[in-house]
Amino acid sequence: MRRILTLFTLLLLPSLLLPRPAFASTPAGVTNDRAVINFPIAVTFSATISADADIASVVLEYGTDQLTCGEVIAKAFPQFRPDKTVNVEWTWEMRQSGSLPPGATIWWRWRYTDSTGKESVSAQQTVTWLDSVHKWKTLKADKLNLHYYSGTQAFAQELLNAAKAGLDFNRTKAGLDAEAPIDLYIYASTNDLRDAILYEPSWTGGQAFPDHDIVILGISESELDWGRDAIVHEITHVLVGHLTFSCLGGVPTWLNEGLAVYSEGGLDSASQKQLDDAIKNDTLLSVRSLSAGFSEVPSKAYLSYSQSYSIVKFLIETYGQAKMTALLTSLRDGAVIDDALRQVYGFDVEGLEDAWRAAIQAKPRTVSAQPTAQPTPTYVPTIVPISGAPLAQQAATPLPVPTSTFGEPTSEPSPPVRSGPPLALTLALLGACCVLLLILFVVALGIFIRAQKRKGGSHE
Repeated sequence: MRRILTLFTLLLLPSLLLPRPAFASTPAGVTNDRAVINFPIAVTFSATISADADIASVVLEYGTDQLTCGEVIAKAFPQFRPDKTVNVEWTWEMRQSGSLPPGATIWWRWRYTDSTGKESVSAQQTVTWLDSVHKWKTLKADKLNLHYYSGTQAFAQELLNAAKAGLDFNRTKAGLDAEAPIDLYIYASTNDLRDAILYEPSWTGGQAFPDHDIVILGISESELDWGRDAIVHEITHVLVGHLTFSCLGGVPTWLNEGLAVYSEGGLDSASQKQLDDAIKNDTLLSVRSLSAGFSEVPSKAYLSYSQSYSIVKFLIETYGQAKMTALLTSLRDGAVIDDALRQVYGFDVEGLEDAWRAAIQAKPRTVSAQPTAQPTPTYVPTIVPISGAPLAQQAATPLPVPTSTFGEPTSEPSPPVRSGPPLALTLALLGACCVLLLILFVVALGIFIRAQKRKGGSHE
């Protein structure tokens, strides 16, 4: 008898402990619940919904699994004719909203109410936003999932080994660790890559999506050397994006890109030579100008990446990894870069530039008599696609080319421009015109009356 009671208790206990939703339990009235992907253009959700009374309203709730500042639930309202059984359908057009990264997880559910006011919610479903053209294969190691469809397994393993080495380097040298598994999607070429995501520049070779823990790259077997560096570069963007994720502030571009290039292990010979020439010729870009986007002019873009690497290398190797982690944490907590640098290192952006220039034996920073102009705060993505085109056909490892143009801030403000005459003068002129018009009207009226009197006199 005791065994029977114990068994009954064990069977009953889980049902008592389960949380009870505020709405009605998941109904059996939702069938044919599915999402059909037309990659990379759209995804169509559809279902057949049945209830005991006429269905009055249906709402599709959907979203993606990603880092956000709060719970984000998108809603769509499919059209239907009220009945006890309805077929509903709605299409998410990526050409309007912008494309998701390949491999992103989409979730959805149906919330509906019948004519009696009873509300029900279907079980949540998920689908992976990915093409069905390629036969994807997967290799795993550490917190990495590498997906590929072209090339040998040895080729894919080489890329996975490079990615794992990049994780280890970031963990030990920069204090950056993966908080969740990172999915790496390797396309066979940049053309295949561009076909997989909408609205990307024609030169895009790869991109990181920290909020989704996804990296996409176009790497052929002949580009293995470039691919090893590119995959580490983009993984670092994911790690930095996770550590610094915040709705309060952002990471300056020189810090984000500098960490990414630093994780690759250093500059190639062509990039190092360009940096050395800039030091020798005193043509270095100001650190302040590198806080926003990089120039689209290739020579300035490559120098921006090389210089950012040099600045980050100086900070890590002079002050240690712990302070770099503290800097990133301070930015995550909402501090602007000047305040974060003062808090961790004791100097602001200009102080950093002075210390860095001294360390690399560059000429001192030119100090303007005017206060340094601050760039207008602008949203700058922490993700910069990597180009597959080498620097002047000399660089062994191609470097990224940014998509946004930001020049060096102007040090002297523009003179004010007067938009018109003073208000008092305008009013005076307007009053004079009104008086003149009144006088002309009175004169014309007098002439008219006198003429009428003359006509009247002649008739008599």
